[in-house]
Amino acid sequence: MLDLQLNLDAVDHEVANMKLRVLLVTGVEIALISLFIIYFTRRFLARPIDKLIEGTKAISQMELDKPLDIEDSSEELDELARSFDVMRDRLRTAVGEINQFTENLESKVEERTRQLQAAQKKLLHTDRLASLGQLSASVAHEINNPISGVLNLSMLLQRMLKEDGIPPNRIEEFRKYLTQVTNETSRVGRIVSDLLAFSRRSKPQRSPADLSRIVRTTLSLVQHKMKLSNVAVEARLAEDLPAVPCDASQIQQVVLNLLLNAAEATQSRSDRLVSVSTARVEEGVALTVSDNGEGIPAENLAKIFDPFFTTKPEGKGVGLGLAVSYGIIQVHGGEIEVKSTVGQGTTFTVTLPREPHPQSAEPPPLALARKG
Repeated sequence: MLDLQLNLDAVDHEVANMKLRVLLVTGVEIALISLFIIYFTRRFLARPIDKLIEGTKAISQMELDKPLDIEDSSEELDELARSFDVMRDRLRTAVGEINQFTENLESKVEERTRQLQAAQKKLLHTDRLASLGQLSASVAHEINNPISGVLNLSMLLQRMLKEDGIPPNRIEEFRKYLTQVTNETSRVGRIVSDLLAFSRRSKPQRSPADLSRIVRTTLSLVQHKMKLSNVAVEARLAEDLPAVPCDASQIQQVVLNLLLNAAEATQSRSDRLVSVSTARVEEGVALTVSDNGEGIPAENLAKIFDPFFTTKPEGKGVGLGLAVSYGIIQVHGGEIEVKSTVGQGTTFTVTLPREPHPQSAEPPPLALARKG
């Protein structure tokens, strides 16, 4: 047996120092490698990606003139940057084309709107002239009656007038006839004044007006035509209506269209009746025009306010009366509704607001919503 004893303290110390040196070297190498990786990552990855993010933000804010400049990046990121720039350029071109198209579209829409407004004015005036033509015959008869009376009275007065003046016993009679001449002449003046006010093509102007008075004036224009057509007119006009802001001439055109349509709807009946009434309602004032005609079929109720839609025989109408009337009521901020029962008749109700409507006084183009 051999028993040896060695002192390994120096070896252990050397091994410990060696381990410490290895750990230090390893730590330094790891630190250097980490710094290199961080530098490499920030320079060749983080910065290009940050620029890509800035580019996307610029595009999201529609800043399409700012090119994407990436330097010292990998081939893949360079390719991505080039693709991004191509996308930006194409997007800028597309946006420019869209803006140009939008500007052209807006100019065309404005031009078309002006054309439609001009066409609407012509249609409104044409409809008024058509209604005026229907009135001319009845107004001629209406004027002829008082003129004939004035002629007869003037001849009678001429006979009563002697060389020495008026016989004393016939002075009262002379005054009576002279008063009748004055009244009949005033009647002719009112008829002509109403007719001129209706036919005059003036700029629409709104002012407080009495709806009952407008209806009464319109009835005076059509009453003779109604009598010639054997149409009985039943009027119930309220006397205490509040004044509503409107263009009286345009509202008169609406009333006239509704009255003439109601009269034509009763042609198939022997007891032709048209009822017209005015009343105060919560929103303002209301006009109701009813007839006992054939009524409107349900499939046509949604079309009656469409331009050029008509169920009248050829040559009797072009389907503009109700379309123009709807446009006028719409501009005044009112509503027009229709209820009809086939075989019993039709009722139109027009409501005008008490407060002025902010829209223009010009009727809009005939793009009319359907009501009923």
